[in-house]
Amino acid sequence: MKCELVSSLADVNRNEWDSLNTSNHPFTSYDFLNSLEMSESVTAKTGWNPQHIIIKNNTGNIIGASPNYLKMHSYGEYIFDHAWANAFENAGGQYYPKLLSAIPFTPATGPRILIDPKNSDNNKIFQLIIKMFEVIVQNNNLSSAHINFITDNLNKKLNNEKWIKRKGLQFHWHNKDYNSFDDFLSKLKSSKRKAIRKERRTILNNNLIIQKVTGNELNNKIWDSFYNFYLNTIDKKWGGAYLTKNFFYLINKTMKNKILLIIAKQNNKIVAGALNFIGSNTLYGRNWGSIVDIPFLHFELCYYQAIEYAIDNNIKKVEAGAQGHHKIQRGYVAESTYSRHLIQNESFAKAVRNFVQLEAKEIDKQIQLINEQGSPYSNI
Repeated sequence: MKCELVSSLADVNRNEWDSLNTSNHPFTSYDFLNSLEMSESVTAKTGWNPQHIIIKNNTGNIIGASPNYLKMHSYGEYIFDHAWANAFENAGGQYYPKLLSAIPFTPATGPRILIDPKNSDNNKIFQLIIKMFEVIVQNNNLSSAHINFITDNLNKKLNNEKWIKRKGLQFHWHNKDYNSFDDFLSKLKSSKRKAIRKERRTILNNNLIIQKVTGNELNNKIWDSFYNFYLNTIDKKWGGAYLTKNFFYLINKTMKNKILLIIAKQNNKIVAGALNFIGSNTLYGRNWGSIVDIPFLHFELCYYQAIEYAIDNNIKKVEAGAQGHHKIQRGYVAESTYSRHLIQNESFAKAVRNFVQLEAKEIDKQIQLINEQGSPYSNI
């Protein structure tokens, strides 16, 4: 077996990469990751320097891979380690650059180490990739390596002391074989059901037409409108857009059948949109934007329409991104997320380990409190 570091996915065979993405996860697909690079949303200039780990067999075929980036900051990750960086640098250390295995700007759990499970050497390949993380950190005198939003399977396989486990919290909606949106509503407490119906009536009263657009219905004109919404919303909240317009053009060429864009029209003009990616059994809500200020429009496009689509298409789960306690009242439940962290400085690693252990206890309390006392469901 041979290990390589690749600084551009353009140098990797698309079919070989995707043959390892056996879960067909949209965010670890070649097309999604390559679109980020080709659109210059992800470059060394933006602080995301691609350093993908590639494992090849003796005949030169790719048998293992991991999307990785040399990071000069901690933006666009959604696993917040700014406080770690400040503490380490205040103590005289240098936190950046760091090595990160993640999907840029995408807080969604998924595979970070791609191996065909049918490969008889899959455990050797896994161990080799993990060893590569450690070698890269040591050889380049990096402060740390991080693997964000990992699957339960990877979290269990990485069960060693060097890789510190960190727990996070997100809100996900589960399809319990509902027949319709009304069937879902019937399982909520009366007050929550009435509130959602009231919010949805507000949309109708504003003469908005909601459309779900996917596949060949998508075109660059629609993306031009959506990008304006995206910029407008980003500028209001954070003041800097990560994604370039060309990114949306590129995914439209290569991923249109995995995209669900929910748009709102007013007077025959598109005024808002919510971007979703369609996985094997999960709908992933990502970006949204609007040029109108209409109450509850965000909830309608990002939550209710996504839930409707999931029910109609027998999709088992909706993930609507990071944060957002307001999702609870709309049928989402609190769930744990996981990341793993390799920190080279032993005393700093000890401090981080103590911190995340206390943090995990608080998150467990939050999840229990939210799902038991704060649940919107009438049968819990």
